[in-house]
Amino acid sequence: MAGTSMTSERITVRVFGGPTALFEYGGLRFLTDPTFDAPGDYPVPVGRLTKTAPAAAAPVDLGRVDVVLLSHDQHPDNLDNSGRAFLADVPLTVTTPGGGQRLGDKAKGLADWESVRLDRPDGGAITVTGVPAIHGPLTREEVEPISGQVVGFVLTGEGLPTVYVSGDNASLDAVKQIAERFGPVDTAILFAGAPRFPVLYDGALLVLDSAQTAEAAKILGARQVVPVHYDSWAHFTEGRDELVAAFTDAGLLDRLDLGVQG
Repeated sequence: MAGTSMTSERITVRVFGGPTALFEYGGLRFLTDPTFDAPGDYPVPVGRLTKTAPAAAAPVDLGRVDVVLLSHDQHPDNLDNSGRAFLADVPLTVTTPGGGQRLGDKAKGLADWESVRLDRPDGGAITVTGVPAIHGPLTREEVEPISGQVVGFVLTGEGLPTVYVSGDNASLDAVKQIAERFGPVDTAILFAGAPRFPVLYDGALLVLDSAQTAEAAKILGARQVVPVHYDSWAHFTEGRDELVAAFTDAGLLDRLDLGVQG
């Protein structure tokens, strides 16, 4: 299944640190994985995660948010305490099937390739499709009992660019599946940062590193790539400099868009 026609238009993406970004699409305003807590430690079953920097904006600074695209609800670096409270004021949260059950009536879980239709304010519709994401270096069946269920998203609509939001995905094979159905995409919001946790998978990658992020951009044929999920947490091992270097090495620097800060 092909995506919509490629456009030269770049959408404006505001980035706030970690995996949290805001963009308007088809007249609706979408927020990815809300994380607004102050820096601090979070206990997790295998140790702790440490947030090292505050978000670039507070929830009250965002204005209206119509939809949250939540890759998963199990980890505080994707949904922290402030982010969880924020969901109560958002009409719809689209997330994993398990998250849809845990988060209540305003949440909708999507399995792979399952879609939800959203009405646009000016008429017409946006389709949000759940797409594969694997939060670790093994197969989904091996990873999910350890890292949990994760979902990515593809947004399409008549006359609109195709937008892909990867979520916490470490699999280029999953990216290839998405490209086969929806590529080329106009805008890819790619979770990066090369996060590692020593006691999980012998410290192997939990999400794409910078070189893999550039490779994902190439696979998708993406004209605009906005990386998120590469700063503000101690377990992210690669940041902005590594991303710029990787896209430069791949000859894709003109596609890299670091977003509007805050």
